[in-house]
Amino acid sequence: MTWTTDGVRAIVPILRMYDLAATRRFYLDYLGFSEVHLADSSDGPAYLIVALGPVRLHLSSHHGDGTPGTAVLIVTGELDALHSTLASKGYPYMNPGIDPAPGGGRQVVVLDPAGNELRFYEPS
Repeated sequence: MTWTTDGVRAIVPILRMYDLAATRRFYLDYLGFSEVHLADSSDGPAYLIVALGPVRLHLSSHHGDGTPGTAVLIVTGELDALHSTLASKGYPYMNPGIDPAPGGGRQVVVLDPAGNELRFYEPS
């Protein structure tokens, strides 16, 4: 039997996090993700799964999971609406603009509390 890509369902990055409360505020309150799963104990690392439409991200404080500063590209066709929504939130740590992006597209770039970069990209 030969493995093929027919069985691949999704690619889900695991991003590093350090502060669960700040990470939840950023992803849930600011970006509008929903919480899919949370594994947290007072004496160990936390693991959070969030979703926004078809986008799934795993966030982990487990040693060795993810690297702070990772960039994730999220392709969208509604960049102006996203930008307007984020601007209306009054989030004190971020006020992103719309910037030119490679390939003639545009993007809104935000940094999560661990320094991971989310690039919301709209192709030209």
